[in-house]
Amino acid sequence: MKKKLLIAALTGLTALTLAACSTGSSDKIASMKGATITVEDFYNHVKNDDTSAQAVQEMIIYKVFEDAYGDKVTDKEVNKQFNDTKKQLGDQFETALSSSNLTEKTYKALIKQQLAFNKGMEAHVDLTDEDLKTAWESFHPEVEVQVMTAATEDDAKALKEAVEKDGADFAKIAKEDDKNTDTTYKEDGGTAKFDSTSDTFSSTVKTAAFDLKDGEVSDVISDVDATYGSTTYYVIKMVKNTGKGNDMDKYKDELKEIATATYTSDSAFQNKVIGEELKKANVKITDDTFADVLSTYIDAAKESSTAESESDTKASSTKESAEESSTAASTEESTTESSK
Repeated sequence: MKKKLLIAALTGLTALTLAACSTGSSDKIASMKGATITVEDFYNHVKNDDTSAQAVQEMIIYKVFEDAYGDKVTDKEVNKQFNDTKKQLGDQFETALSSSNLTEKTYKALIKQQLAFNKGMEAHVDLTDEDLKTAWESFHPEVEVQVMTAATEDDAKALKEAVEKDGADFAKIAKEDDKNTDTTYKEDGGTAKFDSTSDTFSSTVKTAAFDLKDGEVSDVISDVDATYGSTTYYVIKMVKNTGKGNDMDKYKDELKEIATATYTSDSAFQNKVIGEELKKANVKITDDTFADVLSTYIDAAKESSTAESESDTKASSTKESAEESSTAASTEESTTESSK
């Protein structure tokens, strides 16, 4: 179900591989009678393209974050993401690598860069009790379901009718009915587990599932892919739905994950953090063509710093005023007592 998105994400990393490319010992790309095309010729030809500016921007940012946080990324984390992607793409994995001019080694290097970037974002998050309470409002513990998908609403309705017949075996239908287009959970009879923090299903699908009671089959759930505009139709049977109860501490780790993700997925927060890391790394652009390539992030960091400074000044002023009022009140009280 996520294959198209995974391929797109994999392909989107291609630009970052340019830094690792080499033309060998010579700076010549091509030669012909009476002329040559050099690396410098090529650079001067493409550097004014918008895509080149984006590639330079990404290369700088990922390099800065990898240098600062790469040592916090373990081989285990890299291999897990690599293997998860490989499993989900199946026989399309090698094709996706090849079309992106990647090898398994260079793809793992890119995964490490992305994970280092994530670590850097998370390092700037400072959670409060209010953040955790907000996360608690939308949290739902892990549920176990059986799921099938269909290409059309009519096919989904037919699947729903089939599993609601007396004695119907959802797992058998999921494996054998050609109208079930899901390939991720099909071999397991459609069995899947997820909670509100999982990204294996969209929020539309998860919200509909969380409303089901044990043994209940959902109405047909239509889910539109925002990236591709395609619609997938789901039929879900709830196997075990566990309520969260009233004990927040029981799910503290999950709540921290939700609250952290709220910050790190926010573009304003990302821009601010990137700007702060660029400043810390003392990044300087030496090619005028790319003079403004990082301005969005630098400006965001400056604005945040100014806002924080003004907030601190206001807080300090408020505190001083309160202390002055307290002192004045004490003086007045002492004077009154003395006159008595």
